[in-house]
Amino acid sequence: MPQFPGRQLVPRLAVLGLILLTAACEDQPRGAAAQPAPPPTAVTVVTLQRQEVPVTTLLPGRTAAFQEAEVRPQVGGLVRERLLTEGQAVTAGQPLFQIDPATYEAALSRAEAALARAEATQRAAAGTANRYRTLVRTQAVSQQNLENAEAALREAQADVLSARASLETARIDLGHTRVTSPIAGRTGRSSVTVGALVTANQAASLVTVTQLDPIHVDVTQPSAALLQQRRDIESGALRRASAEIAPARLILEDGSRYPHPGQIQFSEVIVDQGTGSVTLRAVFPNPDQLLLPGMFVRAEVEEGVTDRALMVPQQAVLRTPRGEPMAYVVNAEGVVEQRILQAGRAIGTDWMVTGGVQAGDRVVVEGVQRIRPGARVNATERGTTPVAAAAQPRS
Repeated sequence: MPQFPGRQLVPRLAVLGLILLTAACEDQPRGAAAQPAPPPTAVTVVTLQRQEVPVTTLLPGRTAAFQEAEVRPQVGGLVRERLLTEGQAVTAGQPLFQIDPATYEAALSRAEAALARAEATQRAAAGTANRYRTLVRTQAVSQQNLENAEAALREAQADVLSARASLETARIDLGHTRVTSPIAGRTGRSSVTVGALVTANQAASLVTVTQLDPIHVDVTQPSAALLQQRRDIESGALRRASAEIAPARLILEDGSRYPHPGQIQFSEVIVDQGTGSVTLRAVFPNPDQLLLPGMFVRAEVEEGVTDRALMVPQQAVLRTPRGEPMAYVVNAEGVVEQRILQAGRAIGTDWMVTGGVQAGDRVVVEGVQRIRPGARVNATERGTTPVAAAAQPRS
């Protein structure tokens, strides 16, 4: 059978390669060891513990005056004096304007004269009636005359009462010529000057007085959030002294915190159909009058206190590609596990978590970028000093 040199060459080349590979392996140093495994990644963890935490919510709102009074004249006449300074603080009952009182002083004098005349007529009628009562017993006058005298007395008494009422009305009108502030507060702009003619109960106000201390803050809360809050209070998940009254603090437009705490006083009983929200009214002290009506603020309202909250630092919470909140947890073997969280709300620098982790879990807060699920780590509790590695002797 003919021999083909190519068929004999292939096995020979394979044997030659095996011999060279064996020789190369024999040329390595006898004492060489395999490459050591990398050390576990150092991370910092926080051990979760259930704790008592006040639950707060941040709601938008606007300030509103505690009281506002539009001052209008109750009598007509010329303004003789303007006794206020625009923008000044006034007390209740402080005079603001003086309307010319001459006409009302004359009306008071007429009312006093009418009362004096009515009282004189009453005294005369009383004397006549008393005489007729004596004379009717001796039949010196008829019974009809006595009845007429008594009717005249009652008419005179009614005239006295009417004259007294007219006198009191004249006194009230004269008192209204001095226009006073109905409340304590701060005055606004006034377009009325000396010499202006005003009329009783006119549409335009003379000035507006606004009470700024205390001050109202009206905030809005979604009705769904209000329902959930009430369910939590009824179930005991939240503790609060009152269902309506709650402590509150303000954050001003520039981001600063208002120094004086306030209280939520009540909530509306009607839901706004356009926004689906309920208005809550809070009262805040305003001694420095820093808050003015119409300012936009944010109210931090304390919904209640929960006894068994799990707080996870925000720096430990990451997002999955699907947008779900997650965190890395170190188990008892020092291996990293990924947990999907059910995050409730942010409180300060933490998330209040309702699921995904439990008390006693060690959550990674530092070094999360260097680890992956299944990696072995060297965990150090936050706030403790890690143990330094022993110094290696120099060769």
